[in-house]
Amino acid sequence: MVGTPRPQFVLFGSSIVQLSYSNGGWGAILSDIYARKADILLRGYYGWNSRRAVQVLDQVFPKDASVQPSLVVVYFGGNDSMGPHSSGLGPHVPLPEYKENMRKIAKHLQPFRFNTHYFLSSPPVNEEKIRGNARVIRQSSKTGVLYSGFFSELVRTNELCRQYSEGCIEVGKETGVKVIDLFTAFQNRDDWMNACFTDGVHLSEEGSKVVVEEILKVLKNAEWKPCLHWKSMPTEFSEDSPYDLVAADGKTTLNPSEWTFHREIQWD
Repeated sequence: MVGTPRPQFVLFGSSIVQLSYSNGGWGAILSDIYARKADILLRGYYGWNSRRAVQVLDQVFPKDASVQPSLVVVYFGGNDSMGPHSSGLGPHVPLPEYKENMRKIAKHLQPFRFNTHYFLSSPPVNEEKIRGNARVIRQSSKTGVLYSGFFSELVRTNELCRQYSEGCIEVGKETGVKVIDLFTAFQNRDDWMNACFTDGVHLSEEGSKVVVEEILKVLKNAEWKPCLHWKSMPTEFSEDSPYDLVAADGKTTLNPSEWTFHREIQWD
């Protein structure tokens, strides 16, 4: 543990979370926005579904931990929504079980002392790009199943993403957990299919910007106290110092602790 503890924000989910520090990802952007304000902790696991998530809840979020997070952002559903494999293997989780797993996650997190937690719903996918990247040999016209040199019986469609996104939103309403509807947010961009993904599923820098914008919007409008929006949080070691850069008058110094001019986007 590093001294002068800051609030902790935990990102918990599958590859959308694990890769959130790659390609200008949303985790990296949040770490920049919250520099000197909060520590962004990554708990992302490539390929995971909600079934695996509920198995490790006590390990990732032990209820007797001396330090507990101020915010938890949870994303599962993309892998769950993949069509079932004929072998019974693979990441698919039936929609009713997925919803029950998300209820279990919400129930596990509710007793904690931290302010809040959010679910991210499944974003859409670029089906054409998925087919290209999977090097599809053929596709069943009846079932939509893709057969490729990499994957066996791959089924990943926007219709399935929609169903699981709506399932996540339903659980949020039942449990009182706020849900950020990424399925809708992405499609508010006219160019979302080409701009928001690296491979049709995982997020490009543009896709990550959509996620960050939605998270900041929710945090800004939330009623919890203290507010977790970055502009409302104190900045660590923000006092003026004679060791800062000297101003043009040659007599005073410039406090850089709140400078944001380096950012491509001046986030609200």
